Amino acid sequence: MQPLLEMRSITKTFPGVKALDAVTLSVREGEIHALVGENGAGKSTLMKVLSGVYPAGSYDGEIHYDGALAAFHSIADSEARGIIIIHQELALVPLLSIAENLFLGNERARRGVIHWPETFRRTEELLKKVGLSEAPTTLVDSLGVGKQQLVEIAKALSKEVRLLILDEPTAALSEADSQALLDLILELKAQGVTSIIISHKLNEVRRVADTITVIRDGTTVSTLDAREHTITEDRIVRDMVGRDMAHRYPERERRAGKTLMEVRNWNVWHPEHAGRQVIRDIGLTVRAGEIVGIAGLMGSGRTELAMSLFGRSYGRHISGTVEMHGKPVDVSDVSRAIGAGLAYVTEDRKSLGLILEENIQRNITLANLPRVSAHAVINEAEETRVAERFRSAMNIRTPNVFQKVMNLSGGNQQKVVLSKWLFADPEVLILDEPTRGIDVGAKFEIYNIMNELSAEGKGIVMISSEMPELLGMCDRIYVMCEGAFVGELSADEASQERIMSLIVTE
Repeated sequence: MQPLLEMRSITKTFPGVKALDAVTLSVREGEIHALVGENGAGKSTLMKVLSGVYPAGSYDGEIHYDGALAAFHSIADSEARGIIIIHQELALVPLLSIAENLFLGNERARRGVIHWPETFRRTEELLKKVGLSEAPTTLVDSLGVGKQQLVEIAKALSKEVRLLILDEPTAALSEADSQALLDLILELKAQGVTSIIISHKLNEVRRVADTITVIRDGTTVSTLDAREHTITEDRIVRDMVGRDMAHRYPERERRAGKTLMEVRNWNVWHPEHAGRQVIRDIGLTVRAGEIVGIAGLMGSGRTELAMSLFGRSYGRHISGTVEMHGKPVDVSDVSRAIGAGLAYVTEDRKSLGLILEENIQRNITLANLPRVSAHAVINEAEETRVAERFRSAMNIRTPNVFQKVMNLSGGNQQKVVLSKWLFADPEVLILDEPTRGIDVGAKFEIYNIMNELSAEGKGIVMISSEMPELLGMCDRIYVMCEGAFVGELSADEASQERIMSLIVTE
């Protein structure tokens, strides 16, 4: 089959870093082509070269598209040829309607005036194609992330897409929404749309991909034909990280000590809807050296529980008690929660966990500035020493600690967030989706860090939507449904089937 796209010897250099080194990629027309690799391997950079974000002339190598040499100087150039990229951070305007978002910059107009009947009719056609029944006038802000992702694909279809690029399309989706999106990608393939999908979820890659290209350290390692051979996850992982990972979860000796934290009768109401209770009579115990999991479907209240405990960052009319070492503590605001020995690594590291425009050094020390200050003046030399220590200990891949955090890969950003809270020296660390959007190699490093912290006697609460992760890492698992704990399982008792049965029988 004739390739629709060939990228030949693509090399892209940033100051001090060669992001891509003679990368090759060949995508056949009508196939789903998966692009996988560790964070920082160069996947997104390669797609930005293809889509014109990095224009022709800013890189070496050639792009051949639809049988001809192509030079894209902007996203508008690539979109005019039917190449549409959907980034991990969705590019929708929340306070505009679905119809307005679909045709923003591509308006259906007559004599310079938007023709709304045609706009709404075309919107309904596109929404039907992606399986949405919402009205064209529905505000995007009222949609869940899964439906917003479908709106993005409908927007791509409105531009007569031939090559659809999806960067981590299911990273923030529930299991049901992920499956629906993958089904849609397969349906688009049947309609002749070629897709490139970047994903860390290897089970999803194996389900939909016809071809898998692995990139490591800015170079092409392998291209695997999934139509002719069964490609195992272990084979993909080996190519991604350059080594076998027989055990996805590092072994550790489980030794729970004395009770560090105990939460009793914790109740939280919604911050805006006064009559809606979000958290109901939660009781939670965390012991020294223990990793405690919280399992549950999206919307079960896991994040709301974590945020309400950490300085009442979420909710209103909060009641209940938190004890540390058997004594009540004040967690009524974030500074008091930190002082009591709590830390919270948010699931949304880019919006809530980091200051992306700041450098690594400032982000690491942010939660404990008094440690690097004297008389309210920051000692920059000491701040640098602290940041360098964490850069080394956490294996943050960066030339120096003065790099802006926004320029780091997802896995390295997550290590910066962890460093920030470890510098605050907590006794109990709440990790909310700590490995979301990062590759298997970086995940393994995060797991090792968690094990080291538990060995030091820290208590860890781990919230995760990936059940194998909870089963592989946790000593005990609380199962949450509709704001309440509906079961507690030891590591020996827990299984995916038992967890799901507790959720669905409530």
